[in-house]
Amino acid sequence: EKANEYKIMVNSHESVRPGGESRTYPNYISAEAARGTEFEAFAGNNPDHQTILPFTRWMGGPMDYTPGIFQTKLDYYFPGDKRFVKTTLTKQLALYVVMYMPLQMAADLPENYKRHMDAFQFIKDVAADWDDTKILSAEPGDYIITARKAKGTEDWFVGGITDENKREYTVDFSFLDKGRKYEVTVYEDGKDADYVNNPQSYNIYKKTVTSKSKIKINMVRSGGFAISAKPVK
Repeated sequence: EKANEYKIMVNSHESVRPGGESRTYPNYISAEAARGTEFEAFAGNNPDHQTILPFTRWMGGPMDYTPGIFQTKLDYYFPGDKRFVKTTLTKQLALYVVMYMPLQMAADLPENYKRHMDAFQFIKDVAADWDDTKILSAEPGDYIITARKAKGTEDWFVGGITDENKREYTVDFSFLDKGRKYEVTVYEDGKDADYVNNPQSYNIYKKTVTSKSKIKINMVRSGGFAISAKPVK
């Protein structure tokens, strides 16, 4: 209430989990209030963790999960440290869509993004708030595929993540406007990607699609994919 008086937005960390307060106070824009990415530096989150949160923690309101970790192995900084973020690089991209975070961030170091500017392009493009959301397919604890329409635009974004099991998924673009063409950019796990052994392997390609199109994507263990879809002018 006090922050609202001064027109200050609140993003609370280490806080009590929300219970819908943001409906009364829209300035309560986000809250951590769950095991976010920082927990990876302590005991770690299991690969299924992010596939559960949309059905539990997110029911109470927006969350700041601090996604976007490209350098997942801590021994990069501290030789001999066995801890790591249990994810592939493209799964990190997918979190920007799967998880509703209206105050967005890129949580890694600038120099780690500079080595992967082609993948970082998705973080530059992805929206922070949305006009429409469609859960294309999901099973809590296993996987979730989400499509969202960027607020105030005709652009769509799709994110898909899986648990410790690799999966094949076919994206059906029937949610797009009929009669329009879209240029999609697909960010997917590389064929040799693995969240333990090769998390930074990825593949990026562009394609023109319509509402009748389908694209088959393979997600590796604790992997994922991200797609941006923009109307062809």
